[in-house]
Amino acid sequence: MLINAHKDPDNWLMWRRTYDLWGYSPLDQINKENVHKLQLVWGIAMNPGLQEAAPLVYDGIMFLHHQGNRVQALDATTGDVIWEYNRVLPEVTGAYHTNQYQRTKNSIALYGDKVYLATSDAHVVALDARTGQVVWETQVDDWSKGYSYTAGPVVAKGIVVTGMSGCSMTGTPGGCYVVAHDAETGEELWRTYTIAQPGQPGDETWNGLPIESRWGASLWGTPSYDPELDLLFIGTAMPIPYPEVVRGSGDGAALYTNSTLALDLYTGEIKWYFQHLPRDNWDLDHPFERILVDAVIDGKERKLVFGAFGKTGIVWFLDRETGEFIRAVETVYQNVQTVDPVTGAVTVNTDLVFDKMGETKFVCPHLSGGKLYNSGAYNPLTNAYYVPLNNTCMEATPREVEFRPGESVAGLASRMVHAPNSGGLVGRVDAINVSTGEHMWSHQQRAPWGGSLITTAGGLVFGGDANRRFKAFDAETGKVLWELPLTAPVTGWPITYAVNGRQYVAVPVGGGTMTNFLSLTPEIPNTSGSNVLLVFALPED
Repeated sequence: MLINAHKDPDNWLMWRRTYDLWGYSPLDQINKENVHKLQLVWGIAMNPGLQEAAPLVYDGIMFLHHQGNRVQALDATTGDVIWEYNRVLPEVTGAYHTNQYQRTKNSIALYGDKVYLATSDAHVVALDARTGQVVWETQVDDWSKGYSYTAGPVVAKGIVVTGMSGCSMTGTPGGCYVVAHDAETGEELWRTYTIAQPGQPGDETWNGLPIESRWGASLWGTPSYDPELDLLFIGTAMPIPYPEVVRGSGDGAALYTNSTLALDLYTGEIKWYFQHLPRDNWDLDHPFERILVDAVIDGKERKLVFGAFGKTGIVWFLDRETGEFIRAVETVYQNVQTVDPVTGAVTVNTDLVFDKMGETKFVCPHLSGGKLYNSGAYNPLTNAYYVPLNNTCMEATPREVEFRPGESVAGLASRMVHAPNSGGLVGRVDAINVSTGEHMWSHQQRAPWGGSLITTAGGLVFGGDANRRFKAFDAETGKVLWELPLTAPVTGWPITYAVNGRQYVAVPVGGGTMTNFLSLTPEIPNTSGSNVLLVFALPED
């Protein structure tokens, strides 16, 4: 069912609908000519917290994941509740644990007759899709040390794959990891660490720093998957603490932070890697969506893995079979690195590397991006990648940290400021031709961008901003064809689906990390309010 998800237009079966993470739907009932007629048909209240939900739909049933690891099965035409699962989480203590508790991202996963959930307390849970009853659950790690899931699983060929997060604490030596479990039993099959271990390839990039002091490389995005190559593609976050003057790793690249990893589905072996920002000093991690497309580049058919993988907003194009560099395309202003256009070799701007505590550098983008967790989308009809962005920079200063068990050790203070030559415009959506790398259009606006994007065969791109506006763009030109102010900032993942011949567009709204950007636009209030899911459709005849 999932391998052929692209052939099933009515359903939205996984995080970005298909294993390749296109965020594209072949539905076209809602199109350029009638999108202005969209109307609200139902909504449902959601748990409080950061609103970063991504609903799924199968055969007229919506599966909705709330903050606090609450899962509901709903009638996708009315929002009526069919069943509900509420996880009892451990007592939360301390600022860091509270933050991790609130950062449940992305989605659940469907496979066979089960719903799979990666929890805030570092468990993987399988629910009966018909009843919501627990089939099995497996503890993956110790929540009290900081380990926590902030991204949903992907399930392929009977294997549940998740990426662990929360490795910003002194109780998580050796960093995070990707882990696989048997979809029927919950048995662990393999575990691959995302920080080079002593005596292993990449160990030398930590300049002798003991494994007990290597932190980071969290995984807060869901992998893409190629069923022909049986490869998973996932991105890693930054090293911890952020500045090397605090971290103690010197000028080392700190593998495998800020990298794309291609992993064997059955063994977890790293088949290849590509590091996009070595020697990160600024919390500019690269854990975002890896999109898979076959496209003609320079007259040659290439199997691509591409996307704005990190906060710098650079759009990377790699060969997904080999990891070979193909192209890098700049979007927002950034001043931390240059990329050789032929080899892909990265040169870090050492003028921005901190030499001592307390010195302040002007760094672009801000540590919130550029690009953040909100996903871009690919439309095969336009051969375009649509990417949500924000124009930002920061004044960044390293600071002392106390290395105590259970405490976050970021080591960097920052103040968000406007990017040069942005004219006060913060939010933007860029469209990039996948074959040529050329910008097709760029929509720029005062309000910060908020949610993820989806695109459809109706010639549309849907997404929303931190000023509550949910918009539909013309996929070819970038013209805004429809927009509507909603109840709160648009911070979740929209989807589109159909039931009984009627197409719907659903979008989660509420509080979220994306509202941080409102510090650049003081005239726009942060009306985060209550989290809700809103669902739209055309009027019935």
